[in-house]
Amino acid sequence: MTIRLLPPAVADRIAAGEVVERPASVVKELVENALDAGARRIAVAIEGGGTARITVEDDGAGIAPDELALAVERHATSKLADERLIEIATLGFRGEALPSIGAVARLEIVSRTGGSDTGAMIAVEAGAKGEVRPAAAPQGTRVTVRDLFFATPARLKFLKTARTEAEACVQAVRRLALAHPGVGFTVTLDGREALAAPPADRSRRIAGLIPDLAEHAVDVSSARGAFALAGVIGPPSLTRATATEQHLMVNGRPVADRLLRTALRVAYGDLVAHGRHPLAVLALTLPPEAVDVNVHPAKAELRFREPDAVRGFVISALRAALGTARTVAPAPAARWSPSMRLAAATPSFAEAPALPLAAPPLARPVPAAPPPAEHPLGAARAQLLNTYIVAETSDGAVVLVDQHAAAERLAHEALRRALEAGGVAPQTLLSPEVVELSPAAAEAVLARADELATLGLAVEPFGGALLVRAVPAPLAGCDAAALLRDIAEELTETGETTMLRVRIDAVLARMACHGSLRAGRRLTPAEMDALLRQIEATPNSGTCSHGRPTWIRMTRAELERLFGRR
Repeated sequence: MTIRLLPPAVADRIAAGEVVERPASVVKELVENALDAGARRIAVAIEGGGTARITVEDDGAGIAPDELALAVERHATSKLADERLIEIATLGFRGEALPSIGAVARLEIVSRTGGSDTGAMIAVEAGAKGEVRPAAAPQGTRVTVRDLFFATPARLKFLKTARTEAEACVQAVRRLALAHPGVGFTVTLDGREALAAPPADRSRRIAGLIPDLAEHAVDVSSARGAFALAGVIGPPSLTRATATEQHLMVNGRPVADRLLRTALRVAYGDLVAHGRHPLAVLALTLPPEAVDVNVHPAKAELRFREPDAVRGFVISALRAALGTARTVAPAPAARWSPSMRLAAATPSFAEAPALPLAAPPLARPVPAAPPPAEHPLGAARAQLLNTYIVAETSDGAVVLVDQHAAAERLAHEALRRALEAGGVAPQTLLSPEVVELSPAAAEAVLARADELATLGLAVEPFGGALLVRAVPAPLAGCDAAALLRDIAEELTETGETTMLRVRIDAVLARMACHGSLRAGRRLTPAEMDALLRQIEATPNSGTCSHGRPTWIRMTRAELERLFGRR
């Protein structure tokens, strides 16, 4: 097979595929160029999902007429101070966005610098560059992209619907707007305003774009050496089914970096249920030479010079923020419209079953007293189904508490505190428990026997089985055999690749579940109130060790809406 050079136009279109994957890629590159040019206001207009037209207009520094022709040449850039590629402080630097777009679309650039009385324009069509001509223009740059991918029609077949592509364009701007709150952004879709974010501080920008996160925000502000992390995270009870509301920035650049996402997941640990994702807007700042942004054509992934140090710093900063927050925000109560309530829960009168004359008691009432204002969870009023505590707050809200889930979190946090204080005290069993395990499970437990001893669990080999001589003192009275089997399963599942601290905490969570107040146990009024006070005083008590909510709160207004009073 003969080796030959590709024609320049074909080579440019192939290279363009690395940068211009879809309309949102074009929007991202052009908005980043505007930010690098010092723009304070950026307007984006999308038509036909971005394939018909994309216009990005800014009030930045602009491009001089004698540099317009060079701006659309490959590998031409104004953003690198030298050629070492080790101290990149701008969002764009490859010098490929404009020529790549011009290779697959009809591109027009109109620009005027601050020191010039007139502007200039240039057009590029399928890689063919036109002449630079004078043009009237305000200071800044307007880039218009028409007929995207007309020069590479095969790419059009792989795009999604116009609506989906347009939404991806909006999300690309939204991510950059969260990273640069001091800049004003607007986006219109086929003439309709889809995003309006006037210049603001970080808090107001988040409130405008992610209202529920702003309402329950936990502030993050930490520094260690040359590293700094700032932003907000959501409480463990505020989660999403996907990670789309995790906005991570490094030196002002929105990224989808796996190391940072892993650090966020580890920091929350068991506070969030499996398959749920916390909300976050976080900005990591570090020296430019400490991170390589030249890893991915879209610059979404990074390579850190000291990945372990970055990971450890982020995890500790997030855990500190979660630990200092007051009892986390309550899990949102189910909200039904009256029509949903009638359709789903109320049979017709003809179908309604007759109520028994003597219905079994479902609740244990508690004598009423004025709920103290200083207690957010209020005073216990009843126990439902021997599982749920009903409480009333001083402001008229109703709180429902899952007694087992809450007690599990309390036990977990008590074990954590004991471990951090030097180890969990053991409670020696009067009769050691013999536990049969598979050879693999027994080996996993014995390999961690010393670590388990610091948790108050004493195990040793006993023939082909294991012998439990002591259990953690906070769990005295638990089923020792069941506890050891659960821990063996945990150690077998996690394996050697899991970080030690995460593995130990997972073991603590298993222990806490065994020693907790069980559902089905009847409680006295004093026991219910005592549990409420412990929840209020315990960090992370809004969720259990499996990430499920421990309590929910319904305001008087929400109750009135449920019953059609509002």
